[in-house]
Amino acid sequence: MDLSDRTVLIVGATSGIGRELARRFAAAGSTVAVGGRSPKALAELAEEGFGTIGVDVTDSASVASARDVVLARYPGLDTVVTMSGVMLLEDLRDPAHFEAAETTIDTNLLGTIRVVDAFTPHLVRRGAGTIVTVTSGIAFLPFPPMPSYAASKAGVHAYSEALRAQLDSTGVGVVELVPPAVATAGQEEVNPHALPLDDFATEVMHLLSQDPTPHEVLVKGVLMHRWAERDGTYDDLVAQRSRALAMLPGRQDGPAGTR
Repeated sequence: MDLSDRTVLIVGATSGIGRELARRFAAAGSTVAVGGRSPKALAELAEEGFGTIGVDVTDSASVASARDVVLARYPGLDTVVTMSGVMLLEDLRDPAHFEAAETTIDTNLLGTIRVVDAFTPHLVRRGAGTIVTVTSGIAFLPFPPMPSYAASKAGVHAYSEALRAQLDSTGVGVVELVPPAVATAGQEEVNPHALPLDDFATEVMHLLSQDPTPHEVLVKGVLMHRWAERDGTYDDLVAQRSRALAMLPGRQDGPAGTR
């Protein structure tokens, strides 16, 4: 992927990884627009020179409206990154967890599908472009306190694989970005193993610039998650990560840990 001459939309770029990647794409020479729900964050990004679009990925009408605005402003759009997501704790012993599950699936999985559906016809008409989906190491090695998050990201992985197959020969590529725990959005406070955001973004941009661009962008810090089943470490790592169930209210199953 030539990062110096792209027109990029990043949906979910108002904070954390998305915000840093927007800055990295811009620094490489690309034109970058960002989408999100926070008016304050969008105003801050506009002051940095980014195009900004309000969008709620859980609302089909909002996504359709954002698409129309983006394509009117950026008719040469060739790269769409969809990374809106929420991470919510759930105690599956308590039926009240369903609200968190519903929110998680609607945002992480259905939100991804809404954004992909909105922009795929444009990219296919162009005959060239890239869709970047964002999953997680947790898609491949579950973190038991966040079951619907793991399920949603595993769903995005499977959807990305199918999308890539269906868009074969159209000129539109599908790239899956698979982050490990990254030191943003409070991760650094609960996980001493979280990868510094700057290091993560540097490695991601290096991998994206490879020729050919890999189907899965895997930084070194996520390899143990991605290949746990292949390497025979899956059961031990899930058991280790299950100690973090003590994070759940009312649980005293053992010390928390989120490696």
